[in-house]
Amino acid sequence: MTSAQNPSSISAAPDKPRQPLAGVRVLDLARVLAGPWCTQTLADLGADVVKVERPQRNGQGGGDDTRGWGPPFLKDRDGHDTTDAAYYLGTNRNKRSITIDIATPEGQALIRRMALTSDVFVENYKVGDMARYGLDSASLLALNPRLVYCSITGFGQTGPYRERAGYDYAVQGMGGLMSVTGPSRAEIADDASGGGPQKVGVAVADLFTGMYATTAILAALRHRDLTGVGQAIDMALLDTQVAMLANLGANYLTTGIAPQRVGNAHQNIVPYQVFEVADGHLILAVGNDSQFAKFCNVIGQPALAADPRFTRNADRVRHRATLVPILAAALVARPRADWLEALEAAKVPCGPINDLADVFADPQVIARDMTVQMAHPLSGEITLVASPMKFSATPVQYRRPPPLLGEHTAEVLSELGLSAEDITALKVAHVL
Repeated sequence: MTSAQNPSSISAAPDKPRQPLAGVRVLDLARVLAGPWCTQTLADLGADVVKVERPQRNGQGGGDDTRGWGPPFLKDRDGHDTTDAAYYLGTNRNKRSITIDIATPEGQALIRRMALTSDVFVENYKVGDMARYGLDSASLLALNPRLVYCSITGFGQTGPYRERAGYDYAVQGMGGLMSVTGPSRAEIADDASGGGPQKVGVAVADLFTGMYATTAILAALRHRDLTGVGQAIDMALLDTQVAMLANLGANYLTTGIAPQRVGNAHQNIVPYQVFEVADGHLILAVGNDSQFAKFCNVIGQPALAADPRFTRNADRVRHRATLVPILAAALVARPRADWLEALEAAKVPCGPINDLADVFADPQVIARDMTVQMAHPLSGEITLVASPMKFSATPVQYRRPPPLLGEHTAEVLSELGLSAEDITALKVAHVL
């Protein structure tokens, strides 16, 4: 998948295998989450990702907005806050950062020059912004027909909302996710504190869009390698949110009935929800009729599995309001540890509700190496959430910590053929 015009010099270290995307160069003009999540995934797979950020002016501003989205901020060796928030650190490893003011003609010329030797271009500016700078897909594909150009916006390049700014929170609402997330109407009626539709605790529309964008880019690179022709990819948060409704979207399209909120329960499976126990809560995830029979034995009520109202899952869904209170009364009698031990022994899917301290102390998470330590120039070392991708032959390599703002500007531009004098002149002219 390397560029025919300027294959990257990236190669595997003598003791490490070549990564799947080694030799692929990505020019990354994305900010915040969806785009950076996509490009971090490409970088984890070995691509050379050059992150283009806004320069600082008079020591203020500049860079990806998420650098300032704290606290918490990364601490330096003396325990003082740096200017990089944890939010930024979580989405930008394995990249190189350069600063270019793309609002200037000189900056635009530099981006075009880099696009000539890039395989992938990722941007998440509002519709029309890139065209005003001469950096839109049509302009750059005319310069480099092998380029894969991925635009990520809230609502896409077409349609009546195309010019609107897109934010994950709003898209979770517009795309239907919040209508099925949160306590049920019955739970609200029973809870004096109120309640209602809720967003998911992390920005899932952004994250899913980033992952769909990654998949689309890899498919486009495959097509480019077979045909020699690049293309434009139009990714939208709203499209992705609608797509990820999955079974609930299919439920509506099949019946014409909009699914309602069911709290921590499942729309199509019973019992599949959170239950209160003597000392807290646990998750019960009974996925088939055999598991339900085993569960009934564990709670000492085998007759439930033979009751025609509850024998099959479809019947349990229809009689949810009758069954769930019976199960709740049984489960509240014993503490969580007892139930987890008994249910796991019977092969009934279940689990605790962990906070993040529990998560990162979990022996399975530790065994799966889901954290990684990386050297960092300011703090000495940082700990990040690791990639979940596990390869037998080409494992993810953690080559670079999240870069400092503009850390690699001189390095990247010198690779482009600019001299030290050229780079200094661009800095003086406030292009860099």
